[in-house]
Amino acid sequence: MKKAQTEEKLKSRISDISAFYHIRGRMPSFSEIGELLRLSSKSSVHKVVGKLVAVGVVSKDRKGRLLPGSIKEPVRMLGTVEAGFPSPAEEELADTISLDDLLIQNREATFLLKVSGDSMSGAGILPGDMVIVDKGQAPKSGDIVIAEVDGAWTMKYLRKRGESITLLPANPKYQPIRPKNELKIAGVVTAVVRKYK
Repeated sequence: MKKAQTEEKLKSRISDISAFYHIRGRMPSFSEIGELLRLSSKSSVHKVVGKLVAVGVVSKDRKGRLLPGSIKEPVRMLGTVEAGFPSPAEEELADTISLDDLLIQNREATFLLKVSGDSMSGAGILPGDMVIVDKGQAPKSGDIVIAEVDGAWTMKYLRKRGESITLLPANPKYQPIRPKNELKIAGVVTAVVRKYK
């Protein structure tokens, strides 16, 4: 039981570091790993890095800086799957694709946020999901945006009608938001990432 928990924890940590690498296009520093994994001591960070090096997820250069190991590899794309009626399928290597190339258009302007709340559930964005946000994209009506409205942050559909701006939820439990004083749009949501296990 304890071994399974340890392995699950390591997988989670690998996933977090991999997400950092693929979103930012570089490996995190040791201090960033500490923040990312919520580790308070340097020795804890070094211990985790040692495990990651041992399993080949990362390696170190001559100066001790981290280099991507297995996390940099693109994922094999095996073709398509029928989501309607069942049909015979054969596994066939169609291509390889890097998830960051697929999901990120502008690496320097892209960041990742974890979703809390269910106001966008009708758009398929659920609590615990990660959203990829492009702060360099010009927001247009119909986009899902990350916005600061009158001092509070939210994620909603953007609706523009002339000079009027409304932020719309994708869940009938919530009301539309109309800024009273100030609206700042931090970025446009370009993708959603969800882990099932």
